[in-house]
Amino acid sequence: MIEAVDAWLAAHRQRLLDELFAFIRAPSVSTDPAYAEGMRQAAALLEGRLRRIGLDNVRLLDGGGHKSVYGEWLGAPGQPTILVYGHYDVQPPDPLELWETPPFEPTLRDGRIHARGASDDKAPLWIAVSAIEAWLAVAGRLPVNVKLLLEGEEEVGSQSLPAIMAAHRDLLAADVLISADGGRWRPGVSSVNTNSRGLVALELTVRTAARDLHSGRFGGPVGNAPMALARLLASLHDERNRIAVPGFFDGLQRPGNADIASMHALGFDEAAFFSEIGARPGAMEPGVSLLESLWFRPTLEVNGIAGGYDGPGGKTVIPCEARAKISCRLGPGQAPAQVANAVDAHLRAHCPDWVELEISHERKGTAAYAVPEDDPYLAAVERVVERVHGAKPLRVGVGGTLPISAMAKEMLELETVMLSYAIADERIHAPNEFFRLSSFDEGLAAWARLLPELVRA
Repeated sequence: MIEAVDAWLAAHRQRLLDELFAFIRAPSVSTDPAYAEGMRQAAALLEGRLRRIGLDNVRLLDGGGHKSVYGEWLGAPGQPTILVYGHYDVQPPDPLELWETPPFEPTLRDGRIHARGASDDKAPLWIAVSAIEAWLAVAGRLPVNVKLLLEGEEEVGSQSLPAIMAAHRDLLAADVLISADGGRWRPGVSSVNTNSRGLVALELTVRTAARDLHSGRFGGPVGNAPMALARLLASLHDERNRIAVPGFFDGLQRPGNADIASMHALGFDEAAFFSEIGARPGAMEPGVSLLESLWFRPTLEVNGIAGGYDGPGGKTVIPCEARAKISCRLGPGQAPAQVANAVDAHLRAHCPDWVELEISHERKGTAAYAVPEDDPYLAAVERVVERVHGAKPLRVGVGGTLPISAMAKEMLELETVMLSYAIADERIHAPNEFFRLSSFDEGLAAWARLLPELVRA
């Protein structure tokens, strides 16, 4: 049967790509209300496709924000039920001037699809749906029961997903969640994702006066908000770039033996890592390897600073207000709220009494996640990846955050196994994001084989 499915996918490849391009053209930026119509277009396109390929109970699930698209095929009694996850929202395309081609007009160059969302997560999602379509077209059925949850808020922390899960717990019941989101390590390296870091974010505002002031008439006795903010932010790390917040590392677990073995097996080229991104080594936490730093160690990052005059020329002013955005990637065992509270307490303790400090905790946050090493569905994915790529896959981490994994574990009691055909070097979240055409074909082959392989799990 798999030969017939492969033949169907080969015969319909161009049509599947054309439809993917139409999907990418919908500017589905979840964080910006200006793109609300693009979000609706993408959701409607998915809803229509799930109906067209033969799924049942297709509908939109509303949790108070951008809706999730749901569909199911439950015609395999006695077989496992998998919940397939992907997300249709994307990051903003800014800065637009750095794109070589329009961000929402997919362009083929050198065997790559260049567009916002091509890698994260529209092509990987489309691959999973296309494999399901192929099986239904060829066999009229699927080897296992399948439910799909295609989310519209992953890029803003899956804010509505808990409400959707709470309201539709029975609808989303399954044996495992298979995520099309995630990413392979590098081209030519057979790998599967087994863990992801968590995330929590804060915003802070400092004020030193009621209004901006003339630097000659008021300079000296009056505090400068950007300078006060800079000192506060600098206090978050010590002189060796180690996080200096008391209680920040509480609960953090070290990588297990299997994780350490995988990191060593990669033979990672640290010099090439820095060279590829135009960065210099030296800022990393002392005593921590680069891969452990990327996959398991927490971070405390300043994502943006604003305050004072930033236009052409000069302006001799004492700014009264300055703002910063902070995010923390979390390692295994850390509690998001506890980390946010520790950072909050540190900032307040270091704030001078002549500065008014306001801190907001943006979201609840997401904990780190790791699939159990002996999970049978992980083993099934690994068998498929080995079959498609001809090499036993290495287990690698995701430095980013997949909110669905921790939420599915907490609310649906589901483990998450990832099968994504994005690759970590595809400029995700940056200008000129791309997705390899070779990954499209490999992904179709893997997802087509995964469905029957899950019967064994």
